[in-house]
Amino acid sequence: MKRLFIILSIILLINSYYANSQIEYSVDKWMEYVEELALETEDTERIESLYADLSYLTEHPFDLNAVTEEQLKRLPFLSDRQIEQLLSYRKRYGNMVSIYELKNIEDIDVSGKRVLVRCDFNVPQNKETGEITSDKRIVAALPTIKYLLENGAAVIACSHLGKPKGEWKESLSLAPVAKRLSELLGMDVIFAKDIIGEDAKAKAAALQPGQLLLLENLRFDKREEKNGADFAEELAKMADVYVSDAFGTVHRAHASTAGVAAFLPAYAGFLVEKEISVMGKALSDPARPFVAILGGAKVSDKIGVINNLLEKADTIIVGGGMAYTFKMAQGHTIGKSLLEADRVEYAKEMMDKAAAKGVKLLLPVDSICAAEFAKDAAPVEAGEDIPEDLMGMDIGPKTVEMYKDAVKGAGTVVWNGPMGVFEFASFNKGTFAMAEAV
Repeated sequence: MKRLFIILSIILLINSYYANSQIEYSVDKWMEYVEELALETEDTERIESLYADLSYLTEHPFDLNAVTEEQLKRLPFLSDRQIEQLLSYRKRYGNMVSIYELKNIEDIDVSGKRVLVRCDFNVPQNKETGEITSDKRIVAALPTIKYLLENGAAVIACSHLGKPKGEWKESLSLAPVAKRLSELLGMDVIFAKDIIGEDAKAKAAALQPGQLLLLENLRFDKREEKNGADFAEELAKMADVYVSDAFGTVHRAHASTAGVAAFLPAYAGFLVEKEISVMGKALSDPARPFVAILGGAKVSDKIGVINNLLEKADTIIVGGGMAYTFKMAQGHTIGKSLLEADRVEYAKEMMDKAAAKGVKLLLPVDSICAAEFAKDAAPVEAGEDIPEDLMGMDIGPKTVEMYKDAVKGAGTVVWNGPMGVFEFASFNKGTFAMAEAV
């Protein structure tokens, strides 16, 4: 049976590959630059310095955390914008290492240590009773929690639940999660009535090895989603080690997923390690045909992604708002559709590059359009050329069938971004159809 890796919402991984692809590209170009410079200058000290940095980057091409800002600025083929993006990536994700050098909880002696574990306990609940209707996410966190407890750690678990938007809401309390967690583990789970308040700090300070404390809903504090440094620091003060095990939220730069890693040694839990290893293999050694589905609004958000995937994928499917910049590059009219005029030439380059490499770059052949960007806008079908009074909101039925055929025999599928404005019921059919096809 063919292996099929289905990867949805891989923003963190794509960002990682974007950053890494820039470094890999620069190593090759930098080697040419240094060799040419060595023939033209007698500044041996500078040449030796460049070679030393080049040697380091060649040996550690994916170790973004260890590459200094000074080294990046010396790269003659990295623009200031690219350097800014690389540094922003590192700042955003703290000291979490890249997927090829990921450290997990088995790499540290946790005995006697207080370990803050970011879990994903965002479980579905009955709106009337508050009863948890599926505990799969809680169960998924158990291997990491059990390992830490069995190896002598005092575990402080934290998570968000729902979207309280910085307000305390009883219906979104993690108390039911604490109860279910206690049942699954067969032990008492201590529950804090706040997050970084007196109750949480007192219980964390008194926590003994082999005990488990669950903090209240992180998003009851508005600083969580804003990645507030003060909030992250207070979380970190309760522990000695940080473990990231909430795979569904690691792509978000929040205080508990990114900020806290700047204050504590950071490690991956078993769930994150498992998911990332699967994705890493899917991109480094994919079962073929390898099909990539790219959606979303802007081409500029996917520049590194597209470049990287052109080196790896057999087929790239493009949907969402970004598709219309490519359609403009093909010479079609796109009406009022989303357009990045400054990326049209780039789109042409990518199409030419795909053709040269034998990669199928599939673009919509029809669209579902509307006269305005509104939830209740009337859907109108259009072909490859969109009338000037309409804007593309979703891929059309012919495109859906073409894209479904493209993924039918795939060995690996990587998907990042919707095919249209899926938040609006009238324009979500393309995204849902692709999900079903995958």
